[in-house]
Amino acid sequence: MRRAKTRRQSSPQPAPDPPGFEDLRDALDGIDTRIVKLLAERQTVVAQLGALKVEHRIRVFHPDREADILSRRRAQAERMGLSPDFVEGVIRAVLRQSRMLQYSVRRKPSRGTPAKVLLVGGRGQMGTFLRKWFEESGHEVRALDQGDWPRARALCDGLDLALLMVPIEMTERLAARLGPFLPRRCVLADITSLKVRPLKAMLRAHKGPVLGLHPMFGPTPSLDRQVLAVVPARGKAQSQWVVDQFREWGAVIVQAKAKEHDELMAFVQALNHFTAFLFGQFLSRRGPRLTRLLAYASPIYRLEMIMIGRLFAQNPRLYAEIILADPERCRLLQEFLASVRGNAALLRARDKTAFAREFSRIARYFRVFSAQAMRESSYLIEKMTEHF
Repeated sequence: MRRAKTRRQSSPQPAPDPPGFEDLRDALDGIDTRIVKLLAERQTVVAQLGALKVEHRIRVFHPDREADILSRRRAQAERMGLSPDFVEGVIRAVLRQSRMLQYSVRRKPSRGTPAKVLLVGGRGQMGTFLRKWFEESGHEVRALDQGDWPRARALCDGLDLALLMVPIEMTERLAARLGPFLPRRCVLADITSLKVRPLKAMLRAHKGPVLGLHPMFGPTPSLDRQVLAVVPARGKAQSQWVVDQFREWGAVIVQAKAKEHDELMAFVQALNHFTAFLFGQFLSRRGPRLTRLLAYASPIYRLEMIMIGRLFAQNPRLYAEIILADPERCRLLQEFLASVRGNAALLRARDKTAFAREFSRIARYFRVFSAQAMRESSYLIEKMTEHF
C-alpha cells in the first residue's frame, strides 16, 4: 500500500505593507537623521562653552542651571503633548554627555602647575584608578608600597601631596612612619572611611597641611557627580588645590567635620552594608533557587537584589573593615539587631493594626524625602525595564 505523499508546509508570505507605510518609515528615518545632526551641532557648541569655562575657571556642573533646563523642557513637553518624564530622561542623557565632553578637555592641573603626588599603597585597585586621573592631568605620580620604604626619603623629595590609600587599621601607623620624610608644604591626606582617628594621627605625624578625604565611590569610568567628602584639618588654603582637582574631574564636594562624618558613615556605610549582608546571609542559608527567585522579580525587587549581589561580588576584607571599623559602629549595629528582635512579638501576634501604626510613624520620619524617593525610584525602575 502506497504511503500518501506529505505536502510540504510553506512558510506564510508576509502581508504587503499598507499604502503609505514606507513613506512614514522614511519620514521617521529623516527625523532621526536630523536628531543626530542636532546632537552633533549641540556637541560643537558644548565644546566651545567648555573651552571658555576652562579659560575662566568656571565649574562644569551647575545644579541650579541643570534644574532650570529640566524644568523648562518638561513644561515644553507638556505643551507639545509629550510625556514630561520621557523628555526629562532624554535631556538628562544629553546633559550628562555634555558634562563628560567638558570634563575630557579639563584634564589639566587645577593649581596651574603639575604637582608631585605620592600614593601610599598606590598599586592597589583604588591607587591604580587615581594614578590614572592624576597622570592624565599632568601630575608626576609616585607610588610607595610595602617594598619601597628604603626609598621613602627619595620618594618624598619635593613632594606636594602624599595620599594614604591603605586599610583603616594601617593608616595611623603609616602616617607616623611617613611624616618625618615629608616637606613642610606637602599636603598629607587619606581616603579612609573614618576620619577622627586618622586625622589625629596625621596631625601628630606632619606639621604641614593635613586633609581628610573620603571618596564615596570606587574605581569608575567617570567621576561625574560622584561624591567626595572633604574634612580640612590644617592648612585649608594650602590643600585647596587637591579639592579643586577632584572638582575639576567632576566630583561633588561635601564639606564635613570629622566627628559628624564618622557618625553619619556608621549609617550610610556600616548599617547599609550590614543589612545587605544579613539579607544575603538569610537567603544563602534558607536556600531558595536564586535563578527562580530572580525570574519572579519586578524591576524594583531586582534592583534591591542587584545591590545585595553587588556587595557579595567584592572583596570581603574590604567590607569587614568598613562594617567593623570601630567600636562605635559595632555598637550601632548591635542596637539595630536589638531593634529587629523587638518586632518578634508583632509577628507572633500578626497584629496588623500595630504594624500599620508603626508604618505610619516611620512614614512621618521619611516625609521630607518621600516625594523625591518616589520620583527617583520611578526613574530607576523605568531604566531597569528598558535594559532587562
